[in-house]
Amino acid sequence: MAKEKGRKLIAQNKKARHDYAILDTYECGLVLTGTEVKSMRQGRASLVDGFVSVEGGEAWLYNVHVPEYSQGTWTNHSARRKRKLLMHREEIDKLERKADESGHTVVPLSLYFKDGRAKVEIALAKGKKEYDKRQTLREKQDTRETNRAISAIRRKQRGTV
Repeated sequence: MAKEKGRKLIAQNKKARHDYAILDTYECGLVLTGTEVKSMRQGRASLVDGFVSVEGGEAWLYNVHVPEYSQGTWTNHSARRKRKLLMHREEIDKLERKADESGHTVVPLSLYFKDGRAKVEIALAKGKKEYDKRQTLREKQDTRETNRAISAIRRKQRGTV
């Protein structure tokens, strides 16, 4: 059987990019059980309430929902158990120092398979205020409108030439 290549997205946390200003991102491996991997291969997971905490020099991922594997038996995993993240010592120490600062948190952004291995992209983030969120949405909308206007002008030019 050929080994998987590339990146297969399982879940994304779009709300995190809306609610937080992303300061730094890290790619981490995950310690998983067999039924968790099988459930993820079916594309089933949710990062909505997830967060990362550093305890005892180890990084842990909490509240990520990976539903039980449908063909699993008594060996099935619990859906919201804490999962260990695989990171370098320097990264964990840096993350712990930064996360202890006021207003900072660590949230998962995406869960995916990279060359057959489960990975999670986590981010050091700072919470946005309500007016920051509105400003971001306004900027996105303005950009979208200008792009539409430019493409409409280009379509007209192509049609007349």
